[in-house]
Amino acid sequence: QVQLVESGGGLVQAGGSLRLSCAASGSIFSFGTMGWYRQPPGKQRELVATITSVGSTYYADSVKGRFIISRDNAKNTVHLQMNSLKPEDTAVYYCNTPWRAAQGSWGQGTQVTVSS
Repeated sequence: QVQLVESGGGLVQAGGSLRLSCAASGSIFSFGTMGWYRQPPGKQRELVATITSVGSTYYADSVKGRFIISRDNAKNTVHLQMNSLKPEDTAVYYCNTPWRAAQGSWGQGTQVTVSS
């Protein structure tokens, strides 16, 4: 059973930075593409960024130029460096694989709150 545990969220002022981490119970290289998703309060969950097993990345327009996704296949971790945070980045952040996301399987997530 795959387990993905997110951490690193918190309360930060607008303009600040946070680094989220995702620890996997298995080999993330075998998982293939990994992604970060978020669910703002009262809204649907949305894709934030993805990274393939060889490091190719995708970013949603809303975070492009501010967020950086990375992975360490040896340590089975995925990170999301979030800079220049805005109040609209407030959300619960989840890491997941696209396949698990499509199956509706999610972890606990980590709360990010950006104050203005």
